[in-house]
Amino acid sequence: MEIDGRSSEAMYECLLFDMDDTLYPMSLGLNLACRKNIEEFMLHYLHIEESEVPKKCLELYREHGTTMAGLKAHGYEFDNDEFHAYVHGRLPYELLKPDPILRNLLLSMPQRKIIFTNADEAHAAQVLSRLGLEDCFQGVICFETLNPSVGLGPVSSIDRLDEEQIEHVQTQILCKPSIQAIEAAIAIANVDPKRTIFFDDSVRNIASGKAAGLHTVIVGRSTLVPGADYALNSIHNIRESLPEIWEEEEEHLQPIIQPTAVETVVLASA
Repeated sequence: MEIDGRSSEAMYECLLFDMDDTLYPMSLGLNLACRKNIEEFMLHYLHIEESEVPKKCLELYREHGTTMAGLKAHGYEFDNDEFHAYVHGRLPYELLKPDPILRNLLLSMPQRKIIFTNADEAHAAQVLSRLGLEDCFQGVICFETLNPSVGLGPVSSIDRLDEEQIEHVQTQILCKPSIQAIEAAIAIANVDPKRTIFFDDSVRNIASGKAAGLHTVIVGRSTLVPGADYALNSIHNIRESLPEIWEEEEEHLQPIIQPTAVETVVLASA
């Protein structure tokens, strides 16, 4: 398709944003508060030896992407919703303040914008609301998106699995930085990775994003890391570092009027 004799295909069609420590700085302290809550859950609900909790928490995070995924993989049984309610429901959300600068930046971008987080839906809604960004994204890919049906991942042929295989799937939580999780998000968002930019503060997630074919931006760092195409000290620096997000629109496309309110929906995996 052409507009005024020019191709209407933009360089980028979608922007995938991690949320925690990406849309707001790690220095706010929510990350540390979250780890503290996870350690308390491990101690009081899973009855793991107190002296072992900090080390085990970190090891499981490094090995499985999230401590929760690691606990499940090691056979600990607990309700996912109860875990999220304890770990995220007790966070000091009051530390998050509206960010009109980021809001204006996001609303000025012509591409689809989607949140891609390992966190649960309730936490994502709380964070976006506190930041004043709840109407800046067209969708949210979160824990429930990648792990629907009481822990069963987005497996299209689940009806063909036997009981032993289903039990194995139920212990596996799909999350970043696994390439499978990122490929699932790409499929759910229905985007071309070659025309999608992925923003994340995690070095591991960025490496996996690049392996999945995405353009990648490491946030919270001034230098590139393996797999990163760009580095941003702050998400607020996005226009200076990636002007092509706007230039493509200005040079090749007719103006698009950004609606004043966009409903953010949790994208389904099936």
